[in-house]
Amino acid sequence: MKKYVLDSFALIAYAENEKGADIVTEILADASEGRAEIYISVINFGEMYYIAFREGGKQRAEKYKEMILKFPIKIIIAELDEVLIAAQYKAHFKMSYADAFAAGLAEMKKALLVTGDKEFKQIEEKIKIVWLQ
Repeated sequence: MKKYVLDSFALIAYAENEKGADIVTEILADASEGRAEIYISVINFGEMYYIAFREGGKQRAEKYKEMILKFPIKIIIAELDEVLIAAQYKAHFKMSYADAFAAGLAEMKKALLVTGDKEFKQIEEKIKIVWLQ
């Protein structure tokens, strides 16, 4: 079974029907039919929420939250192991702390990271990435 980690870029792309939304839709359908597992760090979920809130207010943020929560996505609470792996990514690469959590979770779960964020180009040799753009 394929495993995926979604970052906030992927969630926003899906919610706003942006480029790459079709890829995320297919992954969500696979998970809904039991053909894939999807994970997201609670940090990245929060990042999606605050971006939606900042750009469209609380109503948009809540709409996106409800849209995403209807799918079988495992929201992973950051335990010490994940925090330390994310901290190592942040220390070694120029990336946001939230992106470091997505990378760390993909590494821990041996999952494909789904994103369109070019910040992840620098770690393509460490984790496998499904590019939305």
